[in-house]
Amino acid sequence: MYTHRPRKRFGQHFLRDRQVIDRIITAIDPRPDQTLIEIGPGEGALTKQLVQRVDHLHVIEIDRDLATRLPEVVQDPGKMTIHCVDALEFDITDISGANKRIVGNLPYNISTPLLFHLLEHPATIRDMIFMMQKEVVDRLVAAPGSRSYGRLSVMVQSTCRIDKLFEVGPGAFSPPPKVKSAVVRITPVAELAQRISNQDLLARLVLEAFNQRRKTLRNALRKFINTEQLQALGIDPSLRPENLMVEQFITLANHCHEAGNQ
Repeated sequence: MYTHRPRKRFGQHFLRDRQVIDRIITAIDPRPDQTLIEIGPGEGALTKQLVQRVDHLHVIEIDRDLATRLPEVVQDPGKMTIHCVDALEFDITDISGANKRIVGNLPYNISTPLLFHLLEHPATIRDMIFMMQKEVVDRLVAAPGSRSYGRLSVMVQSTCRIDKLFEVGPGAFSPPPKVKSAVVRITPVAELAQRISNQDLLARLVLEAFNQRRKTLRNALRKFINTEQLQALGIDPSLRPENLMVEQFITLANHCHEAGNQ
């Protein structure tokens, strides 16, 4: 019997707990006509059930050994397209469909950059349901003023609705990770994105702010806006970036865009 040795460089922790698998499938609630994409199928714990529920499933797996074995673990491999590539380099627009649903048990070492990569094309995504490191999920849902609030919180909340669904202990995996995990649903919302005049400018402003999160806004954002402009927008220049609401970051970026402060 083939046994796959988890590879540290790919951050592999295989989901084995049947109850957790069933809870994730219930949260996804896959339907036959949906465009479903699974990232990091691994040994196929979720894949086996997903293939049975949809007309066709796309899977993205960087590990060639696992990708080669996947057709052997599902009942109908003809309903599955395997993309043996790095998810960070895969263009999801290469898969047709405007309401893609993206799911998976994400490797912890790429979860944050992968979210930013996927959200380069929010209009093509209906929702994303991921198992991730609990710390990352806590950052996604964090509110201003909390220790977890930062660049990831602002950028994802600026265009998406985020729902933390449930937590998962290390014992659900083999090998068990050293941290807790959580399942999260991320839903791009067009109305939220429409508030933003220049997405790239917002991203640069937020990055600059949280690279200097212990400084006040007047110092952290001096490349973008001065004290008088902050005050005119009703924003206290003595606040730190972690105290600013998502809507206020958008207001700042929109003002800089309109004023040509880029």
